[in-house]
Amino acid sequence: MKIILYQPDMAGNFGAIMRSCACFNVSLEVIEPCGFPLTSKAIRLAAMDYGSPQEIVRHKSWKSFMEVPDSGRLVLLTTKGATPLNDFQFRSDDRLIFGQESAGVPETVHSVSDEKIIIPIATGMRSFNLATSVVIAAYEGLRQLNNLPS
Repeated sequence: MKIILYQPDMAGNFGAIMRSCACFNVSLEVIEPCGFPLTSKAIRLAAMDYGSPQEIVRHKSWKSFMEVPDSGRLVLLTTKGATPLNDFQFRSDDRLIFGQESAGVPETVHSVSDEKIIIPIATGMRSFNLATSVVIAAYEGLRQLNNLPS
C-alpha cells in the first residue's frame, strides 16, 4: 500500500502524514507542486526523527506520476466517493491518493482512478482533516490486510 498526496497545500499536514506513514511502515509519494516549499531541509524538519527526505518519492507533476509504471489500483479518497470506506476491500498494492486540502483533485484524477471511496461522516459535516483521513484509510487498509505493525 502507498499513500500519494496530490499537490498538498499545508506543510503541517504533510509533516503529520509523513510521521503516520513512518509509523505504519507505508510508502509516501508526493505529486508536486506543493503549496509550500518542499526542500530537503523542510522535509527533515517535518519528519522530525521519523524518516528522511530520501524515503519520499517525489513526482514533479501529475503527468510524470502517470508515466511511472505501477500495477496497483489507484484508489481516490474523496468526499464525492461512491463506496464507503467500511465497504471497500483493500489490496496490498493499492495506491491511496488524497487531494489538496483546499481543492481536492481535478477531474483528470477522478477520471483515471480505479476506485473512489469516501470516509463516512456525520450529516452536515464537510470532511476530515487531510492528515486524519490518511490515518483512517491507512489503518483500515492495513487492518483488512492483516498488516498492522506489531
